[in-house]
Amino acid sequence: MRDAAIARFARDGFETGLRTIAKDAGVSAAAIVKLFGSKDGLREACDDHVFRVIRESKAEVLAEQSAPGAFIGQLARIEAYRPMIAYTLRSIQAGGTHARDFIEHMVADAVEYVEAGVEAGTIVPSRDEDARVRFLIGATLGALLLDLSMTTDPDALATSEFWERALGRLTLPALEIYTEGFLMDRTLLETYLLYIPDPPGSSAGARA
Repeated sequence: MRDAAIARFARDGFETGLRTIAKDAGVSAAAIVKLFGSKDGLREACDDHVFRVIRESKAEVLAEQSAPGAFIGQLARIEAYRPMIAYTLRSIQAGGTHARDFIEHMVADAVEYVEAGVEAGTIVPSRDEDARVRFLIGATLGALLLDLSMTTDPDALATSEFWERALGRLTLPALEIYTEGFLMDRTLLETYLLYIPDPPGSSAGARA
């Protein structure tokens, strides 16, 4: 029932009724209410599952020494992750308090697994880890939302073509920036730091 709800919410948005989800799952709407209490309860269970999958998969990629191999393995299994990525995009598109809570939960989780990557020696520490994580999440999800906004297919999130195109545009430039950098020197950073005598994130700053 939960997996059917994630797939249907990802495809059609959160206005989808319980009867449609129940039909997808091969159960009655009453069975969903009995197990989850309400549509809100079902969505909360979907959120929790999506958070857990993202956290576990990203932690595997960023904290292990075999991170490149793990990342390639994820790309090979992208179809399995597709409904959850689409669900995440729909949650952000929906806006409101629920979307804000969803993003804050993603940020909190991401800070934890990025710090694990720093401890493992696979990620460079940041002067402000929370701010860096927010930028990275915004860059990744923003790029996918941009692709989604440019498509005319209302069912784009359910098609392989959309994901192949969107991920194709995102993966190479992201890896270039993350591994090789963008600017050729530190002039802009050093100039900016002159205006920040006490950067936030003191423990991360000390490591940096």
